[in-house]
Amino acid sequence: MAWLSRVIYRRLVSKERKHAKSGRTPATTEAPDARLETGGRGETLAYWHLRQAGYIMVARNWRLGPHSGELDLVGWDGPVLAFVEVKTRSTGAAGAPEESLTREQRQRILHTAREYMRRLSPKPVSHRFDVASVGWDTQEGYQVRLIKDAFRD
Repeated sequence: MAWLSRVIYRRLVSKERKHAKSGRTPATTEAPDARLETGGRGETLAYWHLRQAGYIMVARNWRLGPHSGELDLVGWDGPVLAFVEVKTRSTGAAGAPEESLTREQRQRILHTAREYMRRLSPKPVSHRFDVASVGWDTQEGYQVRLIKDAFRD
């Protein structure tokens, strides 16, 4: 299955390059639909990036309930359970995508991850919190940069 992940990820990257070379930039408006579309593209790209990097993905957009925190991606990186927060930016004007992760967001992720692990059987021996930073490049389209062990509980 690793070959399939590589093929899909390469196809997505190729699509992003074509999008960038066409001169079209991603939606940068503050409209909720534009932000959701940008975030969705970033999450999809990050998901396949992690798959082709060898992660075994076990959950996507996992929530405790309708008004609780969300885990963007959860996957096994070898023996380590990784909770991956995806941050996507369509412009570099406000800084790197990972810089937008607030203290409150980290606390919500930590709380949700603890509940996720509480429900697992057997319990994971080791876990960590990664950030998939997805940023727009005018030549390449959206690009993923994985930051392992980005923050701790």
